[in-house]
Amino acid sequence: MRFDLTDLRLFCEVVDAGSITAGAEKSALALAAASTRIRNMEAALGAPLLSRSRQGVAPTPAGRMLLKHARQILAQQARMREDLSAYAGGLSGEVKVLANTNALTEFLPEALSSFLADHPHVSVDLEERLSDEIVGLIAEGVGDIGIVAGTVEVGALQTYPFRSDRFVVVTATSHPLAGSGSVTFAEVLDYDLVGLERSSSLQRFLTAKAAREGRPLKLRVQLRSFDAVCRLVECGVGVGVVPRTTAGRAARTMALSVVELADDWAVRELKIVVRAEDELRPYARELVASLRG
Repeated sequence: MRFDLTDLRLFCEVVDAGSITAGAEKSALALAAASTRIRNMEAALGAPLLSRSRQGVAPTPAGRMLLKHARQILAQQARMREDLSAYAGGLSGEVKVLANTNALTEFLPEALSSFLADHPHVSVDLEERLSDEIVGLIAEGVGDIGIVAGTVEVGALQTYPFRSDRFVVVTATSHPLAGSGSVTFAEVLDYDLVGLERSSSLQRFLTAKAAREGRPLKLRVQLRSFDAVCRLVECGVGVGVVPRTTAGRAARTMALSVVELADDWAVRELKIVVRAEDELRPYARELVASLRG
């Protein structure tokens, strides 16, 4: 039974994505080549590693055992590369950061820019996820650093404060909600909304909140950024739920009304999560220190 590092990396990507197609893309392999590698791994082991269905793939018991060892091997290989890089002119490598929508769009671009400028040989793999998903993935070792909402239960993970923000409602100045002191999310559901694309963690979060109210989201259009949401709100397409930082910036150049969202979950304390700081590679520890600063 011989699995090389490409096999192990591919298998981890396939399990994380829940799809051989997506795992192959993340591993920069053709789908046919990735499928062949998975089949060869199963043949060498003599047991299936993945259960396949219309919804995608999931690891079998043998696959979960392989996943555990594969992640340990790949982490050790990354540490070895980093330790040896000190003899070749400085730290180099990649750190994987998982962040929710608010952190990803509002705070991380600026926070990461100074770190990357100071570490030209380090790259950051940044991925958007829901906060509760991030906690599980960091605990499993899928990512190095997570940025999550402060309300999420993090178990045994180490945490550090990151930033604070609040979701608000933006409307056109002629909208019935314009000028209101505050509104609840249930009241917002009476109106057409402009939202982010369905795959965004915030949009999935708001959809779940609407479902708890027993109401659908009346989404007129879904876009890729908060700034684009604000532009269509200004045109009267609907109302939007965005971070206050976004709303304040947009209101300086657009005809918008900003209304407080009264729900408790609207306050967003963001925090950094890691498995254990002393287990992080040096450049990942430096990134944590930079984000905290």
